[in-house]
Amino acid sequence: MTTMKIGPTKSEDIPALKMIVEKTELFPSEMLPDMLSSFLSAEESKDIWLTCEDDRTAIGFCYAAPEPLAEGTWNMLAIAVSPPKQGAGVGAAIVEKLESVLRERGHRVLIADTSGTDPFRQTREFYRKNGYTEEARIRDFWGEGDDKVIFWKRL
Repeated sequence: MTTMKIGPTKSEDIPALKMIVEKTELFPSEMLPDMLSSFLSAEESKDIWLTCEDDRTAIGFCYAAPEPLAEGTWNMLAIAVSPPKQGAGVGAAIVEKLESVLRERGHRVLIADTSGTDPFRQTREFYRKNGYTEEARIRDFWGEGDDKVIFWKRL
């Protein structure tokens, strides 16, 4: 049995993370290097990128950023796990690590936005299973018939 390792994302993780993004269809994978650039190059970056590795291969990641104008509130803007590893606790371990890092830094709240459509039913259930509360729903936010569902957790 291998042990998962979760730590800050490194530039050498990008190729594997791009594959995860493509397989999960989270967002266009060509956006990933630009999204990561300030985190990887700036010591003062406030964003958090975490990568989960199994046998030195990236199998999942998350990205979180502080909410502007809010005190101690963060938004988990992306989380993805390689499809063959989904359902094995990888996502829960990544979220637990993110929450731990934020607590250690004195932050209070973590939110996560997702879609209210049927293809995102498992995503919403994932947040519920990990202690998040559906705090708000904005109708037709992402598009006609596609609500924005906001999950909330006190850290």
